[in-house]
Amino acid sequence: MSPSAEVVRVSVLDRANARAGADESEVMWDVIARAQRLESLGYSRIWVAEHHGVPGIVGSEPALLMGAICASTSDIRVGSAGFMLPAHSPLSVAERISTLEALYPGRIDVGLGRSVGFTQSVREALRQRKDAGSSFPEDLAEVQGYLAGRAEITMQPPNNAATPLYVLAHGASLDFAAAAGLGVVVGGPSLLHSQPGDKHAGLERYRRTFAPSRWFAEPSVVVSVPIAIADSTERARELLLPEAWTLAVSRTTGSFDPLQPAANLDESLLGDRERERVEANFASAIYGTPDKVRERILTLLGYTGSTEVLASGGMHDLEGQQRSDELLAGLFG
Repeated sequence: MSPSAEVVRVSVLDRANARAGADESEVMWDVIARAQRLESLGYSRIWVAEHHGVPGIVGSEPALLMGAICASTSDIRVGSAGFMLPAHSPLSVAERISTLEALYPGRIDVGLGRSVGFTQSVREALRQRKDAGSSFPEDLAEVQGYLAGRAEITMQPPNNAATPLYVLAHGASLDFAAAAGLGVVVGGPSLLHSQPGDKHAGLERYRRTFAPSRWFAEPSVVVSVPIAIADSTERARELLLPEAWTLAVSRTTGSFDPLQPAANLDESLLGDRERERVEANFASAIYGTPDKVRERILTLLGYTGSTEVLASGGMHDLEGQQRSDELLAGLFG
């Protein structure tokens, strides 16, 4: 059963995608300006991401960008999706969280992930072990210990479990989140290919095995999916094409590059495999006119049992992105 439209919350994940024709400083300030507009539109929160050494993504240090967003807004919640634990010591992650919470109490959300560096050179620069990520449950527990004041080290500033923690979850990560009593952020192509009446098996297990904690008394699920809304399906598809194209080509070249204007992209020039990948990226997104998008979001939320959708998807066309944000806000009040 899909949730009532009146209880649906909408949030945005902005990865600070690099764009052809814009320098890196401009990209960062555009994220801040977008956060200000989202706040005026009534969005629940904006999330930012952590990527290292990726030419097409400017966002590398979410804590700094989160602080800049908070300083330029008043009440929208600001989150990380997320801090990657294999890239940092648990203490340093906990200190970033606590510092942000102390500066902007009641406005910070934190997603914690287990992804490692994008390439071998990045992994080496991050000093990651070959088995980086395998200690995620232990690292997660250590972060919780610092934030809850249970660790041998007295962390400053103290947090007292005030900041909601989410796990960027897939597979076993859902089980880690359930055992730790944390929320989850889920995404991925399989979310949009369910049949009527289906329920997400992993999330059903997460709810069954969830252990209440100081962070959450009950399970909490946020669903992330690329979303674009426009006055026509063709226009909405055009908004998502630059990222769908770049993702597809990166599988061949090994480099995720800055987004190009849609007008510069001729899909007929792609090879068969890359065209298939572009279409697969579109099949993993929700796009179209407002009524169509609203129906698909409600179906997705019914499948996952969630009441919050996190709209991702980088765009080169900022005017089109702004219009899409406005239309998405209007779907659910």
